[in-house]
Amino acid sequence: MHRIMIVGAGSGGTAILKLLAHSTNLQTVAVVDIREDAPGIAAARKAGIETGSNWRDFLHYPLDMVIDVTGESVVFNDLLTSLSKKTILIPGGIAEIIVQLLQEKEYYIQKLQNFSRRQQIIFNSIEEGMVSVNPEGMITFFNQSAARMTEVSIEDAIGKHFTTVIHDRGIERVMETGIAETNQEFLLETGKRLVTSRIPMIDENSQQIGVLAIFKDISEVVALAEEITDLKEIKTMLEAIIQSSDDAISVVDEKGRGIVVNPAYTRITGLSPDEIIGQPATTDISEGESMHLKVIETKKPIRGVNMRLGPHKREVIVNVAPIIVEEKLKGSVGVIHDVTEMRRLANELNQAKTIIRTLESKYVFDDIIGDSDEMKLAVEQAKLAAKTPVTVFLRGESGTGKELFAHAIHSESNRHYEKFIRVNCAAIAENLLESELFGYEDGAFTGAKKGGKRGLFEEANKGSIFLDEIGELSLSTQAKLLRVLQEKEIVRVGGSKPIPIDVRIIAATNVNMEKALHDHTFREDLYYRLNRMPIYIPSLRKRLEDIPQLVERLLSKLNREYGRNVTSITPTVLQRLKSYRWPGNVRELENVIGRAMIYMPINETELHERYLHISTNQKDMDVKRLTNDLNVEGTLEERINHFEKQIIYHALESCQHNKTKTAKMLNISLRSLYYKLEKYELA
Repeated sequence: MHRIMIVGAGSGGTAILKLLAHSTNLQTVAVVDIREDAPGIAAARKAGIETGSNWRDFLHYPLDMVIDVTGESVVFNDLLTSLSKKTILIPGGIAEIIVQLLQEKEYYIQKLQNFSRRQQIIFNSIEEGMVSVNPEGMITFFNQSAARMTEVSIEDAIGKHFTTVIHDRGIERVMETGIAETNQEFLLETGKRLVTSRIPMIDENSQQIGVLAIFKDISEVVALAEEITDLKEIKTMLEAIIQSSDDAISVVDEKGRGIVVNPAYTRITGLSPDEIIGQPATTDISEGESMHLKVIETKKPIRGVNMRLGPHKREVIVNVAPIIVEEKLKGSVGVIHDVTEMRRLANELNQAKTIIRTLESKYVFDDIIGDSDEMKLAVEQAKLAAKTPVTVFLRGESGTGKELFAHAIHSESNRHYEKFIRVNCAAIAENLLESELFGYEDGAFTGAKKGGKRGLFEEANKGSIFLDEIGELSLSTQAKLLRVLQEKEIVRVGGSKPIPIDVRIIAATNVNMEKALHDHTFREDLYYRLNRMPIYIPSLRKRLEDIPQLVERLLSKLNREYGRNVTSITPTVLQRLKSYRWPGNVRELENVIGRAMIYMPINETELHERYLHISTNQKDMDVKRLTNDLNVEGTLEERINHFEKQIIYHALESCQHNKTKTAKMLNISLRSLYYKLEKYELA
């Protein structure tokens, strides 16, 4: 370590002091200046170096060098004579040159550092990763993009062999061959796809001093290309869907100009794409206003609008919806349905339904409405019965839905692919009922069809037969029915040969069977055969909580039948429906709702109390109506028929539409009552 004293602490001495502070072999032990405020003095004190105003005070130190930067010859000569011969004295002029050289060196070092820093900033700012390696394969340069791609920090990469960081054998090839490789695809362990160029680095002597590898991350480009490809495929698929759709489709832009129509549109309207695309949305309308323009104006969909389109004024129904992309309106799309075609299909459907109704049951258990405990119990029993071949006996008032249960039991059974025959035992005359049920042989009676006729039991073979109003059967017919249940066979009228049958019997009645047994109007043995699986269907007044569901289903049904769009009832209407006794049960509820819908204006969708007609004092109303009808004109027979109709109507209402009670009240047979109900259209 060389010990140095600086004499003169001006700008020159201060510069030398700063330069010596960076040296590891030179130690400044003292700084001297006659001025206490010299800048070098303050710097020396700050650095912990001794200071003074007289250099002689420090001659006792073993000094290796004294630098005179005072510029005074007297001071230099005194130092020259006073210093030992081992101490080197550097005059101010030489010191100045040294200071200048050192300052220039510092300047160029600083300039080089600034240039290197700017270069580093540039290299770290570019998107491409840059890696340089020396001939030994050690990484000498590694920019931030390379660190980002490889997920290895710059500090961890510099000085490491490239194979531990980048795993690129191409660098090794270029290093061995000296031949550049450009635009080569490369896959990193991180899964990133790169395009790399590897270039040999050559010095001024044409010697290879390493390899520079430049990487470009193309993962996003590849993903974007794949996304574009997917979008093209989706676009192609959407176009194919639109073009192949049987529904006519029309699309306009945000200004209402046509941009897409499909072949179905041309077929329905008679307008070609050239006549629509680029034209205003009103071009195709022959009657009505443009729903496209209305949707563009309101930004809300419009559905079910009747219009006429094209030169042939084709009647259509239009549904139009706005096209909104990122909360911006881009246009609208319309789907056009041909009403003519829809009507044709509806007619075909109705015809098919008519055919189906003659072959099988119409209803299933899902059609039975009710969450009350009584109805749930009845449905559970019916579902259980459907899974077995047992005879089912449905009990309940008129209008409770016994036939609906019979349909559902057949539909749920293993016979649902076979026929379901419905028979109203009270609606067929006694002298015809036996032949209708069991058939007859050729010549069995006058007027018998030649060759005979199969009865309803034979028609229902392998299937189910529903015997409604079975309590009205005569005792003789009951005996024959008992034979069917016991022997599984029938004998045609006029015949003697038994015909085996396999029929599931579902019977129903609203008659008090226990009273009928007591009065001996119904056979006990037949009753017990039928009553193996009795199911009691509750009246509507016992399950008033089911009315909201029933009303909802009835509205849907009646809307289809009447062509209306009633969707709800008011709370007041619901309360009135729940407070009524419903002698006619669900059938009466349907009549009340249907009558109210008829009275409603066509554009109303909610049923209000003013349209509801539930008689509060039916007897008074009937008496008043009957009194007013006394003034009716006509022949005696016409007047008698008129009054008979009124009397039967009044009796029906008094007996809550129970036909058996009505017949007894009027002291006529039930078959006579059915005849008169049909005659006067009161059924």
